[in-house]
Amino acid sequence: MHKGEIVDLFDTPAYKLVRRDDPATSHAAAASVDANYMEQVVLDVIESFGANGCISDQVLDMLPHHRYSTVTARYKQLKEKNLIKVDHRKRTGRSGRGQLIMWATQYYVPITSENEGA
Repeated sequence: MHKGEIVDLFDTPAYKLVRRDDPATSHAAAASVDANYMEQVVLDVIESFGANGCISDQVLDMLPHHRYSTVTARYKQLKEKNLIKVDHRKRTGRSGRGQLIMWATQYYVPITSENEGA
C-alpha cells in the first residue's frame, strides 16, 4: 500500500461510527463523515513515525485542521482492521499521563524477553 492510496480495507460502514442510543444528529453526522478518507489520513500519520510509533498527541499535532474526535475515532477501526498495533507500552502525553503507543502494523515489534529493556 502506498501513501495516499485508499483501499477496500477502509470501507467502514457509517453504523460502526455511532452507537445505537446516540441522538439522531450523531447518526446524521456519522453518515456524512468520509470515514474511509479519514482512516487513510490517520494511518498515513501513524506510518510516518515508523518503528518509533507515536501517541495520540503526536497524531493530533500532525492533523491540526481536523477535530479531535474525527481523528481519535479512527484508531478503533484501524486496530480492528489490523492496520495498527497497540500493546501496553506508553509515553507521557501533554497532560502528563501515559498514552498508549501506536505503530503501523508493518513497524510493530512485540516485546519479547530478548528485547524487553530496549
